[in-house]
Amino acid sequence: MVPIVKISNLDKYFGRLHVLKNISLEVPPRQVVCLIGRSGSGKSTLLRCINFLEEPSRGSIEVDGIHVSGGEKGKEHRRLIHEVRLKTGMVFQEFNLFPHMTVLENVIEGPVIVKGMDKAKAIEIAKMNLDRVDMLWKKDEYPMRLSGGQKQRVAIARALTMEPKVMLFDEPTSALDPELIGEVLNVMKKVAQEGMTMIVVTHEMGFAREVADRVLVMGEGELIEDAKPSDLFTNPKDPRTKALIDRYRSEEQ
Repeated sequence: MVPIVKISNLDKYFGRLHVLKNISLEVPPRQVVCLIGRSGSGKSTLLRCINFLEEPSRGSIEVDGIHVSGGEKGKEHRRLIHEVRLKTGMVFQEFNLFPHMTVLENVIEGPVIVKGMDKAKAIEIAKMNLDRVDMLWKKDEYPMRLSGGQKQRVAIARALTMEPKVMLFDEPTSALDPELIGEVLNVMKKVAQEGMTMIVVTHEMGFAREVADRVLVMGEGELIEDAKPSDLFTNPKDPRTKALIDRYRSEEQ
């Protein structure tokens, strides 16, 4: 099967700091991949390189047939990055909703402004996606009147309304109160079950065990393990992975 995401020999430097080290990775369509690792291991940087929120220093990214080499410049490079971003939906830790816009206005902003979609069609797709995340009933509310979990569900609907090929989630529950985490994870499970390709940076080991097809472990800027959840959580091969899993288990108790 042709991968929908292909990362080849990726390096990322911040000044002299070597943050990502020769990362290569392929993700086939409809697969859910969870990225786990200690803070500072490079998980979020890798995710942000996929849609060029961070420019890779070396190597290449390919999303749904659009191939972009890192570290280049110029008009054609910017055009290719734009094409990649149209194919990737991104959900951040901090929601990033526009406070002066209603829920519905937030969700249609990207399709109308970035894709040039007809407003009536954008509203139709937005309502469908708000319904998918059980937020259609809040379409005329402003973000300040929503809980953190509701804001994140709107953010997921906003990303889905761009009709991406791949959804990227950067620790989407880390800014939520514990009682709100479940509602967001349930929406993510639903999106996964519907067949969306997903790459998720997360600390939620239960989600990774239950929903992921693969779990990747990062350490010091490298991919140190890549396995099915059933294998990774019962028989981790790298001692750093074992230490990570043991720590999460102790926190859950």
